Amino acid sequence: MLILLIFASLVAMICINIPIAVALAVSAILGLMITEGSGALVTVALDMYDGSTKFSLIAIPMFVLAGAIMNAGGVTDRLINFVTAIIGFVRGGLAMVNIGVSLFFAEISGSAVADVAALGSILIPQMKKRGYSAPFSAAVTSSSASLAIIIPPSIPMILYATSANTSVEQLFVAGIVPGLLGAAGLMAVAYGFAVKYNFPTEDAFNYPRLRETFIDALPAFTLPVIILGGIFGGFVTATEAAGLAVIAAFLVGMFYRQMDVKHLKRAMLDGGMQTAVVMLLVAASVLMGGFLTRAQVPQEFATALIESTSAQWQILMILNVFFLVIGFFLHSAAAIILVVPIVIPLIVAAGIDPVHFGLIVTLNLAIGQQTPPVASVLITSCSIARANIWEVSKVNIYFVGVLLVILMMCTYIPSIPMFLVEYFYR
Repeated sequence: MLILLIFASLVAMICINIPIAVALAVSAILGLMITEGSGALVTVALDMYDGSTKFSLIAIPMFVLAGAIMNAGGVTDRLINFVTAIIGFVRGGLAMVNIGVSLFFAEISGSAVADVAALGSILIPQMKKRGYSAPFSAAVTSSSASLAIIIPPSIPMILYATSANTSVEQLFVAGIVPGLLGAAGLMAVAYGFAVKYNFPTEDAFNYPRLRETFIDALPAFTLPVIILGGIFGGFVTATEAAGLAVIAAFLVGMFYRQMDVKHLKRAMLDGGMQTAVVMLLVAASVLMGGFLTRAQVPQEFATALIESTSAQWQILMILNVFFLVIGFFLHSAAAIILVVPIVIPLIVAAGIDPVHFGLIVTLNLAIGQQTPPVASVLITSCSIARANIWEVSKVNIYFVGVLLVILMMCTYIPSIPMFLVEYFYR
């Protein structure tokens, strides 16, 4: 009964537009006062501070800052030129470029919202100018931006690893193959649209142009090498790699001598606010997690589900549906912080690898970023394209279908995401 009261108070506060972090903290404090009295509130501030200052969480603002520096320093423009030289000659080539550049940008920022804001403002106007419809331009930009939370580094993966007490590095490795498969699938769908609607091609393939753009973009390619090479080679942790990414992005931007200080300042302020929201959620989740643990909610949930079925495939299917529904209404950070601590005891009891499950959660939330009513990434893309969200969703459903296929493959063929993890770490 108490849990229902706490949950009802949480939902009610969210419905009246109270920030989720505040609603979480107030609901947790209410639960602690009812169960343990006012004496339980003595350590509330200290618990929130400790929960939001974990070393691994420092990577979040660092990756966001690296992405901002990269965009302000002219790196993004050179990546676009290089990818255009590779695949721009294909019908619908600018859509392919959009997906391909997202693949590169994802390896720096770790944030889908940052991805769509940085690339969409450049590519969507160009696509519309070249004859692509606004809904298609918004859909391909939005769906490809979700690669940013599948391909390492990934902010949701960092949050999951912190909540589940598992390895960030192994999660990053697990995301590589699904991310590449997702990019290939999105390109296939984009090509299908291009053929159907006779979208234009860019310039014919030109090897001298490819060589020129490759040399020009070569310094930018050091960024993913530093981040991923350092992590996979065991030289640095994910948090240390984030710090190196900031330094490397700044040096590359200085090399190009194209640093837009005003743009950088604006991006840093936006990134700071985004990070503050996430950290406040993390701090509030510590209180809620402590209350739920004392009330034995995760353990009772795990026991109830295990008693209903012991088959891993059925448990994974139930949790997939659960996270897909959660993704409709919550941002990825909030969903991870709210739900993961509850389901982790179930995952352990069912014998499911927490790293494997972390990738499943990430894929579910990538889909949630594309599905209204919340759909943070989709809404950002629609805003840039000045397109109606429902018109965009009619096109985007085909791209979301690709992500669903990747989700099912990774759920029931664990070797797809896990074979690199096994190779590097086990």
